[in-house]
Amino acid sequence: MSPKETKANYPTKELIILAAPPDADQYYMDVSSDIFKFHIAYAKQILKHDDVLVFTGKKTYEKYVLALGEEHVILAEMHDIWMRDFSLSNPVSPVMFSYTSEGQGGGRKGQREADFVQDVLAKYMKRAGLSFQKSHLLNDGGNFVDDGAGNVVVSRKFLRDNHLTEAQGMQAIKDMSGAKHIAFIESDEQGGLEHADGVVAFIGTNTIVINSYPSDPKYAQSLRRDLKRGLPSVTVHEIITPYDGSKIYDTKFGSACGLYTNMLVTPHRIYFPQFGISEDKVALAQISQWTPKTIVPVMSGKVCHMGGGVRCMSWQLRGKNADVFRVYITSLNSP
Repeated sequence: MSPKETKANYPTKELIILAAPPDADQYYMDVSSDIFKFHIAYAKQILKHDDVLVFTGKKTYEKYVLALGEEHVILAEMHDIWMRDFSLSNPVSPVMFSYTSEGQGGGRKGQREADFVQDVLAKYMKRAGLSFQKSHLLNDGGNFVDDGAGNVVVSRKFLRDNHLTEAQGMQAIKDMSGAKHIAFIESDEQGGLEHADGVVAFIGTNTIVINSYPSDPKYAQSLRRDLKRGLPSVTVHEIITPYDGSKIYDTKFGSACGLYTNMLVTPHRIYFPQFGISEDKVALAQISQWTPKTIVPVMSGKVCHMGGGVRCMSWQLRGKNADVFRVYITSLNSP
């Protein structure tokens, strides 16, 4: 653990925020029970170490309150469950990019829906008085992976969406986030979301974990080359990756089953996906060798076929923003 990651330099508890499916939603109807079970199991793991809050609509509010207690639930309906993508991109130097249309189906209609999804959250952020930078540039939180110390990875979809050269994109990210080193990578699945957080994860300052690609050595070589070029001082670890795309909820988004890189990393802990397969133990042993942080296993098999999991569903707030939001939520929940 580097000096920048010592417990003296960070608050003990992260605030991790989840969102239930909207009340009238049809898209998640068939998996709403699985989402609820994942949320509750995940939230209970979080509460052993950090703080958790769940946004819900009226339809699911009481159910979440019964499971978690009303201090951890707020009646504030979000319009998608993937909080990572339309919220602030990172908890250290928060930036709100413009949420891209792919998560809502793409095209002009998708962009209108994406704007609406983000605007609903933005109203609560504004009322709470959160501090962040707002950017007109298109990007999802799932396509911004950083170590909080100046190293950032994004896929080249960010450049294509915003019609930027690599040099222009690099400067834009540096100006907004204070990043020092940026690696642009190609996604391992072209088309759709193309998020970096299904490919890489920072587990500490200058330390990154990547998927293994035994069936695609050419891509693996290209990935390492891009990371080395953009992040020359970063140590790269390769984790076992038993990817399973046999069950996919929506073909536009693929699967996150078997992707341990979709972990949620805090200054003190890593919420680590598990899928109920034999490779889980191998992955746990690997990650434990590479970091002194506490590893918190989170069963993700109920939602990974939807294209995400632990990191994708989580909005992280830290420090002053976390404190401000806690106060705001307490005021809303007070009689």
